[in-house]
Amino acid sequence: MNSFLHSQPEHPPDLALWGGLECTVNRVRDNYFSQMERNGHAERLQDIDRFASLGIKAIRYPVLWERTAPDGIDSADWSWSDERLPALQELGVTPIVGLVHHGSGPRHTSLVDPGFPEKLAEYAGAVARRYPWVEYYTPVNEPLTTARFSGLAGVWYPHGSSEATFVRALLVECRATVLAMRAIRAVNPAARLVQTDDLSKTYGTPEMEEITSFFNERRWLGWDLLCGMVDHHHKLWNYLLESDATEEELLWFRDNPCPPDIMGVNYYATSERWLDHRPERYPENRRHVYRGIPHADIETPRALATPTPGIAPLLMETWERYGIPMAITEAHIDANREDQLRWLVEIWNSALKARQQGADVRAVTVWALLGSFDWNCLVTECHGYYEPGPFDVRGANPRPTAVATLMRELSSGRPLSNPVLQGEGWWRRPGRFLCKPIATRTAVADIAVRGQFKSAHVQPILISGATGTLGSAFARLCEKRNLAFHVLTRQEMDITEPGSVEAAIQRFKPWAIINAGGYVRVDEAEADEARCMRENTLGPTVLAMACMRHAIRFMTFSTDLVFDGAKGQPYVESDPVNPLGVYGRSKMEAERRVLDADPQALVIRTSSFFGPWDQHNFVTLALNALDCGQPFRAARDVTVSPTYVPDLVNVSLDLLIDRECGIWHLSNGEALSWAEFARRACAAAGVSPDRLEEVALDTCGYAARRPGFSALGSERALMLPSLDDALRRYVEAVQERAHGAETELPGEAAHYAS
Repeated sequence: MNSFLHSQPEHPPDLALWGGLECTVNRVRDNYFSQMERNGHAERLQDIDRFASLGIKAIRYPVLWERTAPDGIDSADWSWSDERLPALQELGVTPIVGLVHHGSGPRHTSLVDPGFPEKLAEYAGAVARRYPWVEYYTPVNEPLTTARFSGLAGVWYPHGSSEATFVRALLVECRATVLAMRAIRAVNPAARLVQTDDLSKTYGTPEMEEITSFFNERRWLGWDLLCGMVDHHHKLWNYLLESDATEEELLWFRDNPCPPDIMGVNYYATSERWLDHRPERYPENRRHVYRGIPHADIETPRALATPTPGIAPLLMETWERYGIPMAITEAHIDANREDQLRWLVEIWNSALKARQQGADVRAVTVWALLGSFDWNCLVTECHGYYEPGPFDVRGANPRPTAVATLMRELSSGRPLSNPVLQGEGWWRRPGRFLCKPIATRTAVADIAVRGQFKSAHVQPILISGATGTLGSAFARLCEKRNLAFHVLTRQEMDITEPGSVEAAIQRFKPWAIINAGGYVRVDEAEADEARCMRENTLGPTVLAMACMRHAIRFMTFSTDLVFDGAKGQPYVESDPVNPLGVYGRSKMEAERRVLDADPQALVIRTSSFFGPWDQHNFVTLALNALDCGQPFRAARDVTVSPTYVPDLVNVSLDLLIDRECGIWHLSNGEALSWAEFARRACAAAGVSPDRLEEVALDTCGYAARRPGFSALGSERALMLPSLDDALRRYVEAVQERAHGAETELPGEAAHYAS
């Protein structure tokens, strides 16, 4: 028997770390979207070992109705869960079995089918008989949230858009939960219900008080029904009756209560909302109409001048309302790596604070152990948008990220080691707003729940190459991501002089050094070999040796020009190198010497930069010329792989924070000629390519030989978005800069909008 769930409230166990697998199988009309098919766990048993290595005590784990018995119990296929559930048990990880996760069941039923509860109960009983030792269940994940998306917002099947459909779906889900637990307990009387839902809170202007109060009551409705708290005195009794619920079916829950054994509360950066009666002050996509009232509905971090305290007060509200032990059953944010870490630590410390104030909080669940796909469009389409979690599945095998390291530290009680925890997350930073900040007494700052990382000195990243495209891009994005940094000129740190490097390290005490500079003039290098080798080979080697000596992370950049083009298809990291010119040779030697000096160094090979922040990259030059009706020449017989600089810098920083090492190929993943690249850019920007002149490489007059095919693929992972996506964002960024705006900070998409 597991103490983390069975301890009495007066003697709560230590706060436990749990994990969760994003396993949604949602239906959009007649299409099913399965997260486990996309994250690969459906076919990868060895993930169980990976999960257990994190130190989690329990895992929210799917035995989903749609996948196991889509055509009825008699034809159920238990082979998948037969392998995995015992494997979890053997490794000391308790499964909390989920039966429906944002789904609506097999095709023969739906969330508004009166027979759904009995059908799910039949399946739940079969699961319990198959696995009589399983104690913890979530028959229906987030019933209220799922009812909103399926019955009110019309996003998921059956695509309802009325209060009546929302209420019907919620009642069906809650009744299904009661009957499912009844069927499970007929097999295992000790079975426990872990009931999850979004722990939301809504604030607003006085003019929005009626809707704000309604939303704040509605958020409890699923739990209230299960706890038997809905009767004639409930604040939403009349609303439920007006939405076509009957008195008989509502009072059935009072007479058949099934209170959770664990309240599973889920919390996102979008869980707290601000409603404003002045929609014109907000972006178009935050403007809504509800009950005939136009208003803005926006995440509080994007609007309120003073951040809300976060989840800790909401945990206390939940404890005071129900008095039932709680677990935070989803803690996740779609953000850059450092903010994923900061979010988890803030949630963890909030749980500790609530415990200190008397709430029985049992665990924090790190959600989406394998990441998640396309939640930025509420899983209504397959765009390929991916949010990594503790493991990143974009390579051949799941790759542990810095979140996995943090989980191991939390689960073992070790000090938190990642220096990026020293900064604040985007939800607390000054640049987070999407409107003029709102001053309100509703949200009182309480930042006592921030990270437990303590340091008298905020360790920075040192960036060499102050004047270059890459160095300035790192400076821009480190500032945006709230990563402490210093961009150093040659006078501040001459990377070819060991004494200068040592002095800079002693002065700044960095946790990482990024070599973003060097000799970049490919043709001039043919006549300036000594200087090219000094700046591109000796300098990185000196830095690598110093970083190895001081236990500092080191990242440097290489090029596609280390290859000769003979392969004729995209090069991967292990392909042999054979540069054709001095520049490529300087980078090849740098790779070898850096990794010999510091095997933990990170070497990024990339190529063909373009970005919105300089005027001298290929795309900007091409579009500026062609848009003005001027001719522009581009080679038709050289194949490259373009790389969008913001993507390159963001992913490189994530890999650095993850403590990755060795050679990585980073590009936007498409092989095409310079001429084709220019045409694609024209299409993205709406510019005519009529004056584009496609020429042969040998007519361009270059002094240095270039490979005819140097596109980069990867055997490690395809980390950057598609080229079309990058070009779209490039055009948007250029337009925003032209109008004096900047792209919004990284942050979670509208995951759980009201």
